[in-house]
Amino acid sequence: MTKDDAFAADLLRGHTDTIVLGVLRRGDRYGFEIYKAIREATGGDHEIKEATLYATYRRLEKDGLVESYWGDETQGGRRKYYRITDAGHAVYQGNVAAWVATKRVIDSLLDLNSTDMKEQQ
Repeated sequence: MTKDDAFAADLLRGHTDTIVLGVLRRGDRYGFEIYKAIREATGGDHEIKEATLYATYRRLEKDGLVESYWGDETQGGRRKYYRITDAGHAVYQGNVAAWVATKRVIDSLLDLNSTDMKEQQ
């Protein structure tokens, strides 16, 4: 992992709750399924450690942003599924709005535009 990769991971780490809520907006999922969805969405460039995710699930449930339930045992062991609540949807929308506003400010402070970004890639 390069210094730049570590910095990007630190930036993303602060948004774990929002990332999980975003995955759950698309439907109920069990824990490892959420992990895989995050990894696949980034083409494998970003993973959130399972221990971090399970701590996040517990915190989101304690805060009333997700609910959990046990699935049936038709395909192996019993899985704990998570679903986003109405409060979770509201928090997700607020967090995304805050991210968009923050990104706009940072982009303007760094004087970035789409041409600059293409040159960096």
